Amino acid sequence: MRTVAALAFGLVMGLTISSFARQGAAPAQGGGQRGGGQQQTSITVTTVVTAADVAAKTANANLIRLVPYNINLEVRNMGQQASIHEGEAELFYVMEGSGTLVTGGKLVDERRNGENLTGTSITGGVTRKVSKGDWILVPAGEAHQYPAVEQGGLRLMSLHLPKKVG
Repeated sequence: MRTVAALAFGLVMGLTISSFARQGAAPAQGGGQRGGGQQQTSITVTTVVTAADVAAKTANANLIRLVPYNINLEVRNMGQQASIHEGEAELFYVMEGSGTLVTGGKLVDERRNGENLTGTSITGGVTRKVSKGDWILVPAGEAHQYPAVEQGGLRLMSLHLPKKVG
């Protein structure tokens, strides 16, 4: 049930951010929290991330923090290493651009990087083209990689969904 609630939260937040990005939403009235601010342990104030906030970011950045969830902007201007998050699923929303996503299979040159595994690439995975508007849910423990991006880069919203909360 918690996983379903977390997924629903991610979908709502992703759609909200996408909507702000399309409409050029105004900042919150009455002192709401700005994206990337202090970590919250419960939803106690309105949090707004405007299209201007997102557009101004040129590198990876945190948009909203709600323990244990973080909604992040991921900017990909070139391919990246492959990774596996053993303890959490990852939900992506493609905000801008397009590229190639590989999921499944096995990591090449696998090594531990903190709580995650990384590799130079993936063998035996499924390759797909992803583009603006696509949603991707990568299960915990599954290899994933964006090995190539189209000209202009790839801007993703990501939300890590812990296998177990609490």
